[in-house]
Amino acid sequence: MEVKIKKLHPNAVIPRYAKNSDAGLDLTAISANIEENGFYIEYGTGLSIEIPEGYVGLLYPRSSISNTKMVLSNSVGVIDSGYRGEIKLRFIDTELEYENDQYFGGEHCYEPGDRIGQLIILPYPKIEFIEVDELSETDRGQGGFGSSGK
Repeated sequence: MEVKIKKLHPNAVIPRYAKNSDAGLDLTAISANIEENGFYIEYGTGLSIEIPEGYVGLLYPRSSISNTKMVLSNSVGVIDSGYRGEIKLRFIDTELEYENDQYFGGEHCYEPGDRIGQLIILPYPKIEFIEVDELSETDRGQGGFGSSGK
């Protein structure tokens, strides 16, 4: 599948698969900025993409995030087909160090040039809800949040 991509910055790195069997394309940071409230670090990729209609781009953290003190703040990012802005990933750094809005990432943080996330592009169905008075019965029923065991 071909997807149009635009470099918004000369240092931007076109996403690629690290291994042929990988599902996610690695995204590389070219910038790191602390949001005004000092709670988030936003990494820019310098890229914009044109996701075809009927598809969605999903942004996930890489497995290497477990070696950092970072958490992707929205768990999974969603890029709709109509979005043409820069792909950015916003993290919470549990040990953020900064002074005068200057980011001083610790040894367990991402820096510009690091691969910071992965992009997966998938098709999705268009859903139309039909309101009903009853739903069909199942073995699980209303059990949730651990109801099937550990």
